[in-house]
Amino acid sequence: MTDLGELYQQVILDHNRSPRNFKRLDSATRRAEGNNPLCGDRIQLYVQLDGDHISDIGFQMPQGSGCAISKASASLMTEAVKGKTPADAEALFQAFRDMLAGGATAPGKLAAFSGVRAFPSRIKCASLAWHALHAALQNTGDPVTTESAKDF
Repeated sequence: MTDLGELYQQVILDHNRSPRNFKRLDSATRRAEGNNPLCGDRIQLYVQLDGDHISDIGFQMPQGSGCAISKASASLMTEAVKGKTPADAEALFQAFRDMLAGGATAPGKLAAFSGVRAFPSRIKCASLAWHALHAALQNTGDPVTTESAKDF
């Protein structure tokens, strides 16, 4: 494994062991649930919008329903979008999707997931939280699954 690959692996392991923003957010103005039936991953995402920015964000995964990739992805996603506008968060979502599809590297620590594309069955684990974020920002109220999400 390359030095960069080892660094990326460490970032993912750190966010799995100590996920950031792993909390229920009772004041959330937007919520979404996501499910990856192939892996059993499930997420509940909470977004607090204040004006035109995401002032707080949190997620929970029912006990035993989140693999290391999905939990780390949710953790890194929450860090990346906190303080951003919904439009900026949607742009990050698109950049992350493009990276997983083999495109350019996503910005910052999100690049840690570039190696996931070598394991197609894990792409849905990495993208679950992002699809939940997209649903929350769209405010549809409908649960999302990786089976119904486009591109993943």
